[in-house]
Amino acid sequence: MKAIIIDDEAKSRRLIQIMIQENCTEIESVFEASDLESGVALIKKEQPQLVFLDIEMPKYSGLQIVDFFQPYEMTFEIIFITAYNEYALQAFKLAAIDYLLKPVDKSEFIQAVRKAKVSLENEKVNQNLEELKKAFQQLSLNKMALEVPKGVRFVSHDDILLFEADGMYTKVYLKDNQTELICKPLKHFVDQLQQKAIFYKPHRSYLINLKYLKELSKNDGFYLVMENHKSIPLSKEKKEEFMNLINDVF
Repeated sequence: MKAIIIDDEAKSRRLIQIMIQENCTEIESVFEASDLESGVALIKKEQPQLVFLDIEMPKYSGLQIVDFFQPYEMTFEIIFITAYNEYALQAFKLAAIDYLLKPVDKSEFIQAVRKAKVSLENEKVNQNLEELKKAFQQLSLNKMALEVPKGVRFVSHDDILLFEADGMYTKVYLKDNQTELICKPLKHFVDQLQQKAIFYKPHRSYLINLKYLKELSKNDGFYLVMENHKSIPLSKEKKEEFMNLINDVF
């Protein structure tokens, strides 16, 4: 963990340095600044995880640190260290991890650093989860998860011929004559694929992949025949719409 001490008093900076060296092995490197402006520049350069920040300093108060950063840049934890307790409420409103009064108590100092470490570790876990979520969202652009009895099967949209309602279940027809019975209603898949124009609902019980449509049959009503030779009824409500689409496109 990297830390920066921002305090206008050299003695105070030295005391914090000593407390870190003697009690906080998780802090591997420490930098110092004697005022807020140079401290901000150091933060932007070194990208620390922890900042020990005095409040009463010339020109700028430590509480004004938020004026120098965009919210997304505040990726570090702050421990305010000051001789004045009247700033505590303001400090915690700025989401400080802790607020210590001078002279700093050793046990309180150690506890504050531990709190910062735990918070940073939790933040890292959350960031990793967000990255994983983004990866799955990217995956979902081309694949979908089918909850099969033995687990979850990730299937490319291009490998799905059609969905068929079976009560509160859905039968999924895949390439190579494979099928899966999924414990979800057809509506679940209709909602999930509504932005995928290649999937079309010709009947209340079916959702088909137009890529695998083989022919339109008019024997004993209107039927769509898929490449796996399965016939899908074209409902009365959809017949005119479908015929108009064919005439417009082909």
